[in-house]
Amino acid sequence: MQRINIKNKRASFEFELIEKFVAGIQLFGTEIKSIREGKASLVDSFCYFSGNELYVKEMHISEYKFGSYYNHEEKRERKLLLNRKELDKLDRKTKESGLTIVPLRLFINDRGFAKMEIALCRGKKHYDKRESLKQRDHKREIDRLMKR
Repeated sequence: MQRINIKNKRASFEFELIEKFVAGIQLFGTEIKSIREGKASLVDSFCYFSGNELYVKEMHISEYKFGSYYNHEEKRERKLLLNRKELDKLDRKTKESGLTIVPLRLFINDRGFAKMEIALCRGKKHYDKRESLKQRDHKREIDRLMKR
């Protein structure tokens, strides 16, 4: 069985990750079939609260090629499923300290359910991004020297 692991590669570069959570997603039948084919993207997606519920917006799931007129809308808002305690904690943190919630990766767990790893984040400044690039270059250089 093919392991599905769709990542948001820009998230760790653009944001400082503070705390991670794993949430379920409310999906239609054709959406889960497209995810199992690996046809989803988390680029530019973000999470927000509407009432007491958490939603993910701008997540792209391509139309299922065999789904006739029952096909889904590609960029619709999808509800994230978390415990009430986790939702309250995230809501409180985003309101009081100006943090944001960003999707990190979309995967299928052992039971066959689609899950999304989300993180409570703080935006990085320009100099923080340069520091991240320097650290990544140093790590790559060290790894290259160790292989010799």
